[in-house]
Amino acid sequence: MSISTVLEDRALVVVRAPAIPDPVALAEALAAGGLRAVELTFTTPDVLSCLEKAAASGAVVGAGTVVTAEQAAAAIDSGATFLVTPGLRPDVARVATERNVPVVMGALTPSEIMVAVDLGAAAVKVFPAKLFGPSYFADLRGPFPDTALIPSGGVNADNAADFLARGAVAVTAGTDVVPPDAVAAGRWDDITSRAAHFVRAIARP
Repeated sequence: MSISTVLEDRALVVVRAPAIPDPVALAEALAAGGLRAVELTFTTPDVLSCLEKAAASGAVVGAGTVVTAEQAAAAIDSGATFLVTPGLRPDVARVATERNVPVVMGALTPSEIMVAVDLGAAAVKVFPAKLFGPSYFADLRGPFPDTALIPSGGVNADNAADFLARGAVAVTAGTDVVPPDAVAAGRWDDITSRAAHFVRAIARP
């Protein structure tokens, strides 16, 4: 994947769950609601198997909470088409560059954002976004007008549109759309409904 799907949908779904019983059904449920890009994180047990299954189905799926070069390589080998880090990880960026896979690198401060860009990040995940709120993105737009900034942490259907209006190129949808218990129980219709609600919330006027 290039970052294009995330930019087109203006959203990236981050799944953190104790189990994903059917990663293909999960990706399909989210896509049915209008959210196509899915990040499965290394905090989920057996995430590599989940990545393999989702990728084989044609889903736009990437790996999140990638903190080591070994994880980066394993995720790509399992079908991840993008990587996401919680912070600055030069080793992960190196693997992503070598394998020609985009990385969305975590950062918070202006200095960290500049390092992420220097490391080749396709976009910068500003985390935790709730710490400063949407107004922080308007401030960051001044020195970083051409940097793709994506807020993560505390983003939901109530505030996502405000982050986008203040300069974010996309937002992360987390437990607001994919509650861990709903994922673990396979409540796909509920997840589709939540995804559709989120999409309506960020729709351009």
